[in-house]
Amino acid sequence: MTGSSPRRSPLAPLRPDSFGADPAGERLERIRRSPNYADGEFRNPVPTRTMVPGATLPILRTLLSRADRVRRAPVRPVPVHRPSVADWGEPPASGLRLTWMGHSSVLAEIDGHRVLFDPVWGERCSPFAFAGPRRLHPAPVPLAELAPVDVVVISHDHYDHLDMPSIRALARTGTRFAVPLGVGADLELWGVDPKRISELDWHESTRVGGLTLTATPARHFCGRGLRGGQRTLWASWVVAGPEHRIFHSGDTGYFPGFAKIGEEHGPFDATMIQIGAYSEFWPEIHMTPEEGLLAHADLSGGTPYGTLLPIHWGTFNLAPHPWAEPAERTVAAANVAAAKIAVPRPGMPFEPAADQTIDPWWRSVALPPAHGWPSSTGATTATSQTS
Repeated sequence: MTGSSPRRSPLAPLRPDSFGADPAGERLERIRRSPNYADGEFRNPVPTRTMVPGATLPILRTLLSRADRVRRAPVRPVPVHRPSVADWGEPPASGLRLTWMGHSSVLAEIDGHRVLFDPVWGERCSPFAFAGPRRLHPAPVPLAELAPVDVVVISHDHYDHLDMPSIRALARTGTRFAVPLGVGADLELWGVDPKRISELDWHESTRVGGLTLTATPARHFCGRGLRGGQRTLWASWVVAGPEHRIFHSGDTGYFPGFAKIGEEHGPFDATMIQIGAYSEFWPEIHMTPEEGLLAHADLSGGTPYGTLLPIHWGTFNLAPHPWAEPAERTVAAANVAAAKIAVPRPGMPFEPAADQTIDPWWRSVALPPAHGWPSSTGATTATSQTS
């Protein structure tokens, strides 16, 4: 499917292609036919505000506070693990292995296939090379050294999930791309062959080798340029192979739809769920750690099943909360719920089927809370469950 027009901006000469392309032609007609599109924009599954009224000034005060700036970033280098032949040289014994690359970027090795979610290897999640949120740790492995992947999955078009330099590099490898409706316009602008793009509405699926990839609902929004309007879709994703099933939340606020996704596509051997960049100023578009754990449970019928990998934290400073707080709160919530959780260092592969021992590595590089770290993270989480 083709049809796109470059977005225009008074700032465009700085990095003209970074803003992407507006859907046009046949692509735009398909968007207009979507049941999730009305009155010129995509709609969330439930009413959603991107920000609460009156939040602008409190946000600015928080972001400009020196004390808050110190808390919102690591105070020492993040201990990144560089994957080696010992890590990736052999296929996973269980058939499923995940490697969190930081933020929402995850390499999933599932049933003999390699799936790369939301690859962001750029230095900044911004349309500009000189401004915008900068990485707090390097990528665990250069993108050029990452072995070929079968498919790249994109959750939505925000800069911290859809990175132009990374997409351009991956386009040269000949990989497939699975994206929500409208996002294909950006990929085509950046050199991806339209024949390698599967552009899906919610509840639509595509096949890549022995895998079925399904775009599922999420509660969020879109946008790269300076124009308003929700012209591209956002999604969570289900990837199902002959033996394993995994779920990637993308960015989302909590909503009742997780339970239906679980009913239709679960149970999941692993879920990758957004638990960072939350705020009281935008409570409906990002989940707190506790909501992320609740979504994980909803996806498995109310009782946590499979392994939860927390994502969307630790790599970029995008919210007022302390840098290490998402990990601490997620582990605490998982312990209360007896849920199985893995919180690896960036770049450290793990197999969800194995028992997971929590090493609170983030504590060694973060500013401690005022009352100190809790005495225990609950060092070992629940072992593998069976359905």
